[in-house]
Amino acid sequence: MNFFIKQLNADAQEATGAEEVSDAAATTNNPVEVAEVKPVKEEVVVTAHDDFDWSVDKRNVAHYSKEEKEKYDHVYENTFVKIEDGEILNGDIVGLTKTDAVINIGFKSDGLISLNEFRDLQGVKVGDVVEVMVVEKEDRQGNLHLSRKSARIFRAWERIMEVHKTGEVVTGHVTSKTKGGLIVDVFGMETFLPGSQIDVKPVTDYDQFVGKTMEFKVVKINETIKNAVVSHKALIESDIEAQRAEIMSKLEKGQVLEGTVKNITDFGAFMDLGGLDGLLYITDISWGRISHPSEVLKMDQKINVVVLDFDDDKKRISLGLKQLTPHPWDVLPEGLAEGTIVKGKVVNIEDYGAFLEIQPGVEGLVHVSEITWANTPVNAKEFFKLGDEHEAKVVTLDKDTRKMSLSIKQMTNDPWSSIENQFPENSKHKGLVKNITPYGVFVELEPGIGGMIHISDLSWVKRFNHPSDYVKVGEHIDVIILSIDKENRKLQLGHKQLEEDPWNALEETFAIGSIHEGLVTRKDDKGALVQLPYGLEGFVPNRHTFKEDGKQLVNDETAQFVVIEFDRNEKRIVLSHTRIWEQAKVEEVEAEKKEAKVQADQTKKAVKAVQAKVEKSTLGDLGALADIRAKLEGGENEAK
Repeated sequence: MNFFIKQLNADAQEATGAEEVSDAAATTNNPVEVAEVKPVKEEVVVTAHDDFDWSVDKRNVAHYSKEEKEKYDHVYENTFVKIEDGEILNGDIVGLTKTDAVINIGFKSDGLISLNEFRDLQGVKVGDVVEVMVVEKEDRQGNLHLSRKSARIFRAWERIMEVHKTGEVVTGHVTSKTKGGLIVDVFGMETFLPGSQIDVKPVTDYDQFVGKTMEFKVVKINETIKNAVVSHKALIESDIEAQRAEIMSKLEKGQVLEGTVKNITDFGAFMDLGGLDGLLYITDISWGRISHPSEVLKMDQKINVVVLDFDDDKKRISLGLKQLTPHPWDVLPEGLAEGTIVKGKVVNIEDYGAFLEIQPGVEGLVHVSEITWANTPVNAKEFFKLGDEHEAKVVTLDKDTRKMSLSIKQMTNDPWSSIENQFPENSKHKGLVKNITPYGVFVELEPGIGGMIHISDLSWVKRFNHPSDYVKVGEHIDVIILSIDKENRKLQLGHKQLEEDPWNALEETFAIGSIHEGLVTRKDDKGALVQLPYGLEGFVPNRHTFKEDGKQLVNDETAQFVVIEFDRNEKRIVLSHTRIWEQAKVEEVEAEKKEAKVQADQTKKAVKAVQAKVEKSTLGDLGALADIRAKLEGGENEAK
């Protein structure tokens, strides 16, 4: 302002001085012209501004001294507020438009803030004081850039940092759902609420919380990116912990409490005891066997349970339900004793037998030896099925040890006591194949009675690597009783004995040296099996499988074979194909030798006849004799 006033004074003085200068110029111009005619005395020329006094104000405006000027300059400068970017100040709303609020913070210019940043305030009007942040003192257009939202976020972050340190409970508004959780407005700042931190129970529907105002704890902050994580679950857990501590202080073993089933698993059920959780293990739910707790319990079901044990440090409580009722062994029916017939359900199967549940909590064991009178091995897992019901006889009963042994086979008389009457030796029967082993076939003639057919007793003429090559489990087979071992409960059975032994009648037919046609059924490194007439089977060693062309016999090939060994006792025939063509060659060579020998004998006889007729040798005779002698020697060499 002082500068503006001084400038006006200077302009006024400058205008006044200009007039004086004009007059002076008019006065001095004439002498100059005269001076050209006659010389005059030289005078000092005075300019128009030499006598200008800048401190004189022609308009009678007050003049400030240097001290006053510094004073008023200081007052003028203090009328403006010194601000920096990022600074938070209080501003007055001095005007409102349709879209913005005009904010005066005492700066040289006012700032505009969008009304969108005032949506949390109702009835914003001129004269209201709001807290704003200086984003930029001058943007590209030279305007003051202010933000109420940034100021709120800054203040909110300060408070969030403080409550995170103190653990104070804050109130927040759930604004929206996001991936993995919810967005919560706390003090005007967006924070993240993970789905796992909403409640102590698993939550799947996040939409039900949107729009609600809830209490939270700030559990995690990231100062670098100014991000905060809140939890509602932490508040619930803290309340539960307080209740838990109170309940644990009053807890005693044997105490009966009311609980609510809150979760069911394969191994048991978790009970809510009013702020404290306890585990009801599956074996403590019922005296009887159950495969899953859901067979007895349901979700949200209220039941009474007894405290079996608890651990103050680990906050674990073991509960029991079956303990509220007497043990079934202590209240057995009076009629249950040794020798009585009971009915039970199969609740467990082991290799050594099966457990039958007579009543809940009371079980008896049927050992594999008590399933059938037969001495053949019985697989309990094949005989019994879970859930099936069987009648059995009580063999032993011990209430002190709570053990009971049962028998199924004793429900009927022992068939082995009169086995020789029903199944005498050499009697023929039809049986069911129950089991097959590498050494024989187990056949059941009737329940509890059975025996074994050894692999060598299946067929007279065929050899099997395994009995399953001849018969399968579940098939019926004709058998003959070979022998009875009553003491060891064993029957020796036979199958081939139902027919006569063909080896006795075929010994002459398959004499050594006899030739037969056969089919190669199997070939390996040791040799070949050949199917012969009358159902017999012979073996050809590998070195006897070569043919005349050097190749070996192959599967499914038909050829001639010579018997080189026949053992009736061992039921074995050894054959050879190679010897057939080798023998033919030997016979051919022998025939040639015989023919050559005959020719040599005839030549010798001819020579002797000639020698007898010749009385005197001549040179010509000697030549003829030499020819004859040469032929004779040639014949002998050929014979050799």
